[in-house]
Amino acid sequence: MLAATATSNSNQMPAKIILPDLVSHCDFKLHHSRYRKLVTVATKKWLFKGDNLDSKKRDAFHGLKAGLLTSMCYPNAGYPQLRVVNDFLTYLFHLDNLSDDMDNRGTRAIGDAVMNSLYHPYTYHCKARVGRMAKDFYKRTIPTASLGTQQRFLETFEFFFQSVTQQAMDRAAGNIPDLESYISLRRDTSGCKPCWALIEFANNLHIPDEVMEHPTIRSLGEAANDLVTWSNDIFSYNVEQSKGDTHNMIPVVMNEHGLDLQSAVDFVGAMCKQSIDRFKQERANLPSWGPEIDREVSIYVDGLADWIVGSLHWSFESERYFGKKGREIKKTRVVELLPRRQ
Repeated sequence: MLAATATSNSNQMPAKIILPDLVSHCDFKLHHSRYRKLVTVATKKWLFKGDNLDSKKRDAFHGLKAGLLTSMCYPNAGYPQLRVVNDFLTYLFHLDNLSDDMDNRGTRAIGDAVMNSLYHPYTYHCKARVGRMAKDFYKRTIPTASLGTQQRFLETFEFFFQSVTQQAMDRAAGNIPDLESYISLRRDTSGCKPCWALIEFANNLHIPDEVMEHPTIRSLGEAANDLVTWSNDIFSYNVEQSKGDTHNMIPVVMNEHGLDLQSAVDFVGAMCKQSIDRFKQERANLPSWGPEIDREVSIYVDGLADWIVGSLHWSFESERYFGKKGREIKKTRVVELLPRRQ
């Protein structure tokens, strides 16, 4: 863990922060799927069907650019697989937005509806739209996903709901966890783990369970999760602080180490760079399981690398964190802080 130099917290919010240069630190090649526009249109129809979304929420969907994220993180998937993945990622953002405004009972109720729909897609009948949507995309996953992939997806998605329920409880109590506890929880609230299972699905991989459980494979997934999650905490901090949301590594670090805001941003940025370096090191030390398994493992690990570089670039293309100023901020790395909502 990084050493922190304690400084006094200032009671006065600064006017801006300087983002760490994570894009330059990540030298993985960025790829795009040729099916991006097709899946974007199809998912839009799927999301809007049967729902009375107001114009503000529809605009937010367009500004999200989930199709771009999917395109960069699963660039070699066939169209049917990419469509399922794009539906899921869009759905995951939808769930994230819902959980932000809910207490622990609300998030638990949503989790029950969704997971029952996934574990029993042909027999469980759910009136809630989130359950019906989950059943719809998962039925399109089952035919080609290996049993191991299905199990990893279901287990890790259940971890997601358990962790967001805990997050809701912490938010209601005004608790700021210690850094170690936060990291453990955040690896699940990020929703990255089921996305890693979808790397297998999207590329038609059938990697044995014992290989997926190997310490090096698990460490690679954890390093990718940490980069995606911690960088997201940096990029989303401005919007979250304006709403008073403390489920973010920056206030956790400020609280634990007595750092001012910019020092905390720099601290988390250094952790992000270390996670990229850790991924590279683990990737260079992959063991061998024979030619066929090694080929599939290589595709899976490339998928994790696609997520690392793709998520970094998408964060500045999407309007979710920086509005329409993302490309400008990508160059300057200067973020003007929003006022706190009353």
